Amino acid sequence: MSHNHIGPETAKALANFPISGDTFEPILARAYAMVKLAACRMNTKLGYLPNPVSIAIEHACLGIMEGNHDELFITDPFQGGAGTSLNMNLNESIAYLASMEINPAFKPQESIWPVSPIDHVNLHQSTNDTFPSAVKVAILLLLKDLEAAIAMLQEAFQDKEREFASIIKPGRTELQDAVPITLGMEFGAWAEAIGRDRWRIFKSRERIKTLNLGGTAVGTGLGAPRDYILGLTEELKKICGLAISRSENLVDQTQNLDSIVEVSSMNKALAVNLAKIAGDLKLLSSGPDCGFGEITLPDLQKGSSIMPGKINPVMPEAVSQVALKVINDDNLIALASASGQLELNAYLPLIAHTILKDLSMLSNTCRLFAQKCITGIQANIIACQTGVTHSKSLATYLVPVLGYSKVEEIVNTARARGMDIKSTILAEGILNAKQLDDLLSPKRMYRLGFNPQDLIPED
Repeated sequence: MSHNHIGPETAKALANFPISGDTFEPILARAYAMVKLAACRMNTKLGYLPNPVSIAIEHACLGIMEGNHDELFITDPFQGGAGTSLNMNLNESIAYLASMEINPAFKPQESIWPVSPIDHVNLHQSTNDTFPSAVKVAILLLLKDLEAAIAMLQEAFQDKEREFASIIKPGRTELQDAVPITLGMEFGAWAEAIGRDRWRIFKSRERIKTLNLGGTAVGTGLGAPRDYILGLTEELKKICGLAISRSENLVDQTQNLDSIVEVSSMNKALAVNLAKIAGDLKLLSSGPDCGFGEITLPDLQKGSSIMPGKINPVMPEAVSQVALKVINDDNLIALASASGQLELNAYLPLIAHTILKDLSMLSNTCRLFAQKCITGIQANIIACQTGVTHSKSLATYLVPVLGYSKVEEIVNTARARGMDIKSTILAEGILNAKQLDDLLSPKRMYRLGFNPQDLIPED
């Protein structure tokens, strides 16, 4: 629909708030259409909406839900009125589509529409109950998608954990050499962290599923029939297929947005883990000739316009940038949610725009991270083995047998002679080659500590 076909209230919103040039995520309009469809069906059941008006409204809502009319929703997210501009954009868009169905010759410039945005589409509703409910439905739909994306990423790490289980490499603490670890253990730790995010995202859906739908302006249900209020959320549940319910305290759910803040905090926790993992991958793949170089990331694109053959860690860099934005956005959502006054929070459009964008970005990011980075990582076995051999921290394995002071002597001897620890141990006759290889085997690393009886391997 061109701007010549918009309704008068949508036109006012465009004139009043030409601020960012952005629009809401399409999922919000589709979720809002579900709310409008539920209201239409309840009003029809109770005899408040006549045919063919109700049929035309239903067809319009279904088309919007299927994504056929995303171009109709054009209001800027930075808007006053606690979402009234978007609500009227929905009301007028649905009324326009429905009016065209009833009368194909209808012109939006006419003073009387066959289907009224207020008297028909918005019947028994307020922005203050329909907009928050639509936002929560949209969040729930995106959380379901995000959970699937996180599962994909977790499985990608688990696959690499198994693939790299036998590759020993130097551990590092504070970017200094530490005792050896397997590359598989590092990927396993990342899989565990992402697994916790998967659980957190799943559990956060519990907090967001209660709606204030039917509460109208302040949660008292003023202006709506009781039977309509009692049946509306159940009707919406049938439409969206989500485990939603009507809140027992509609005033609370109209006033307070802490459940959205909780979802945002789960997003932040995921972003923190993604940023940490992306940073670790950049370190482990650094070089490749003058850095750690223990893994090779997939070659996705040219790394430099002047340095031939240069490859950059572009996917971890992109992941890091998304993570930083989500972490920052969590503070924005908290501040905006705390700024509500008495019976309503006027900043819900900003909150909705921010959290829906973050959820969409996190889903895309987790999938791309898995598909374009993690699954294609290769281990540089020689670099890993060389690092273990040259690291003086290897001597820590002898502390339980020889004591800290004796092992410190071995380390100092190795440094003075310019030798690695393994060569020094063999030269001093402390262990033979077979004993040393057994002591440093990956199986030992997975035992979690030592048993005194098998501290020194048999010859």
